[in-house]
Amino acid sequence: MRRLNQTPLDVMLDEHSRPYFLWDSDLTLDSFRDRLRSPDPKIRGYYLAKLLRQAKPDDAFLFVSLRDIERDWDHARGFLGETAEFWSWLIARCSGAAPDE
Repeated sequence: MRRLNQTPLDVMLDEHSRPYFLWDSDLTLDSFRDRLRSPDPKIRGYYLAKLLRQAKPDDAFLFVSLRDIERDWDHARGFLGETAEFWSWLIARCSGAAPDE
């Protein structure tokens, strides 16, 4: 992957260790990461979608890989709203094949 313009963690987090993209949730960065690693694909998909929908795309790759996105795409897609088309395009561009729609 090409060089990304990711937000440094010291800028990304507020005084309660909450990332800017979780402005509507009372989750710390550690709690959010735990949800992205949940054994339940529905939980992973929901929080993956929150990340993809609300964080800068470059910042999303601080927390998940392309493989993670592809793995949980079916569970995340329904929560992506208008951003689903962008992420579908990006996945296709990076992996060579779009996830099933």
